[in-house]
Order: sequence, then structure tokens, then C-alpha cells
Amino acid sequence: MTTRRIPGACPAGNNACTFTVWAPFVQEVAVKLLAPADRTVRLRRDEQGYHSATVTGVSVGTRYLYLLDGCTERPDPASRYQPDGVHGPSEVCGDDFPWADASWHGIMLQDYVTYELHIGTFTPEGTFDAVIPRLPRLRDLGITAIEVMPVAQFPGERNWGYDGSYTYAVQNSYGGP
Repeated sequence: MTTRRIPGACPAGNNACTFTVWAPFVQEVAVKLLAPADRTVRLRRDEQGYHSATVTGVSVGTRYLYLLDGCTERPDPASRYQPDGVHGPSEVCGDDFPWADASWHGIMLQDYVTYELHIGTFTPEGTFDAVIPRLPRLRDLGITAIEVMPVAQFPGERNWGYDGSYTYAVQNSYGGP
């Protein structure tokens, strides 16, 4: 029987977090917690090369790195947030967003008028939040759908997004998750 694994840092409730990374070519992986309390916790390796552990005392906002074979530090390849960019530590994100769109069922295909919106160049601020007050103007132009790009974390502050590095993480310079 195969166990379903969710990569990355997943809050597990009660101030705990499950860390999972697939690293089949290293023997040992530990999670190095950077704040608020610096400590290192070794992850358990399974037969398929996944390393994981549920660690207590870890809250949303905790920064961390993986320590590979006791000597190489790397951010989480399945990070949900890289607040200091692609080379910095990863950050534990919450998964408790209050979705309120259950009754929305989309629009008919023939009614789509799509606008490709590049976050970094659409406003002088270049952030997700700066786009929000401009959405009514797009609606007034007849736009019915927007394609937001790029979203995934990439190197640098502004980019077309073709070299995204962390496909689960939202670009930090655009406002993060």
C-alpha cells in the first residue's frame, strides 16, 4: 500500500507541523528551524526516499531550511513562501484561508474576455494588493477573466515568470501568499 505524502511544511494543529521532502539520493535530512527557537530535527526516511516528521513547537511564520547529509543547507523545494527570495529560508504558511466562493460556478466560455495581467508591471507598486482597486476599471472595459502572471517564486524582484523556481510559493516581492 502506498501512503499519500504532501511535500513541504503542512501545519498539523496544536502548534505542530509535518515536514516532508523527497530526497532519494541523500541518506539523512533534518529540518533546521530558525525562528523563534533555533533547533534541528532529523526526519525519518522511508523506502521511497521521502523524509518526514511531525515537529512540535512550530507555528505559522516559522522559518526553516533542510540540512542534507549534515552539511548542505537548502530551502524547501515545495515551499509555500520564500520571504527572502529563492536562496533564503522557507516559511511555514497557514492553510486556513476562509474560502467564500462555493456558490460561484464560473462563466460561459463564449463570455470570456481574458486579460493577461502581469503583476510586476500593471501598477507602479507591482503588488497583488495594488491591483485590487483597479479591477473595476478592467470590468468596465469588458474584461470578464484575468490571467495573473507570474505567480510562482522566481529569482529577483521583477520577472516574466519563465524561470519560476518554487512552483508552490507565491512571489515574495508581489506580496507573498
